[in-house]
Amino acid sequence: MSDEGFKPFSHFSTLALHAGQEPSQWTGQPVVPPISLATTFQQRAPGKHSGYEYSRSGNPTRDVTEKCIAALENGKHCLLFASGLAATMNVTSLFSAGDHVVAMDDLYGGSNRYFRKVAERMNIRTTFTDLSNLDAVKSSIKPNTKMVWIETPTNPLMKLVDIEAVSKIVHEHPGIIVVVDNTFMSSYFQRPLELGADVSVHSLTKYMNGHSDVVMGAVIVKDDNLSERLRFLQNAVGAVPSPFDCYLVNRGLKTLALRMQAHMKNGLHVARWLEKNPRVTKVVHPGLPSHPQHELAKRQMRGFSGMITFFIKGGIEEASTFLSSLKIFILAESLGGYESLAEHPALMTHASVAKEERESLGISDSLIRLSVGIEDIDDLIEDIDQALKIAVPSI
Repeated sequence: MSDEGFKPFSHFSTLALHAGQEPSQWTGQPVVPPISLATTFQQRAPGKHSGYEYSRSGNPTRDVTEKCIAALENGKHCLLFASGLAATMNVTSLFSAGDHVVAMDDLYGGSNRYFRKVAERMNIRTTFTDLSNLDAVKSSIKPNTKMVWIETPTNPLMKLVDIEAVSKIVHEHPGIIVVVDNTFMSSYFQRPLELGADVSVHSLTKYMNGHSDVVMGAVIVKDDNLSERLRFLQNAVGAVPSPFDCYLVNRGLKTLALRMQAHMKNGLHVARWLEKNPRVTKVVHPGLPSHPQHELAKRQMRGFSGMITFFIKGGIEEASTFLSSLKIFILAESLGGYESLAEHPALMTHASVAKEERESLGISDSLIRLSVGIEDIDDLIEDIDQALKIAVPSI
């Protein structure tokens, strides 16, 4: 798979522009869906509304965004939440005290913290294991297991999990759902529901919105019953996004295909350049043949995002100097915006993960995570080069 040769999902850009956006649904038929800021809606008679009664329960601007994302993921239903972690919480709220979850061991720090520090207090226990190992998947399932939570690629080590293979194993046990956090890929490069997963989850804050100005999450499913249960929780728990944020995400989706193509091109260029640099000891990117699961990447994904993990020669001092010396890359958490970001997971996004666990996973002090944006590639390479030379002056 080259950066030019992958085949995107059919009709993706057309769906991003038109799914759920029909002008005829609005009075006056505006081409761009309006922002409905109303919190409450007039009823024709007591208990007889026209589709909306209270904005937590349903909102026109939220609805059009949910319909668009469901189409992009090739799902049937989408539910939006106030953040990615709010989406995680709502999915986990399907379960009860005494239930069990299996989760990928290399996991976004916020998800790790939620399962360990919040769900655990409700007596929903989680086993963290390497889901790229199918034998580990089989051995981790218990009689009370209700969910298997996958990240692929993982954050920050960029491991891949075979969604189709794991889903087949899990679905041999009725009553367990497979959930895939699809944030690192976006709907443009990966569709977990087509590979057998029951639920696809996004932090829309990242690639799907793509402008670093909204915090929001999404849950996409095909099953009507599962959607109904999640819709009840969306309303009952109430962690819903604002109409204005829904409008921004809906607008961001319109350029998702163009942005992801640019992220992929720049990301691969930076990864290949880093792999040849003597100041770097290792580069992890699924698009590189050196990635141990490169063949799975070619089979499971339709391309690659701008996420790169690399290990700088040295340790915490060299990593910190590198990050502080960047001029175009911004030292900040998060990812997936049009701008390039760099961060130190051990001190930033994964600081809430216990040091012993980080070390066992390989999240070392020399590990740096890049979210490569859509700037001119020569400027990005020049920026990384000058920062590396400052951080590691002699080789």
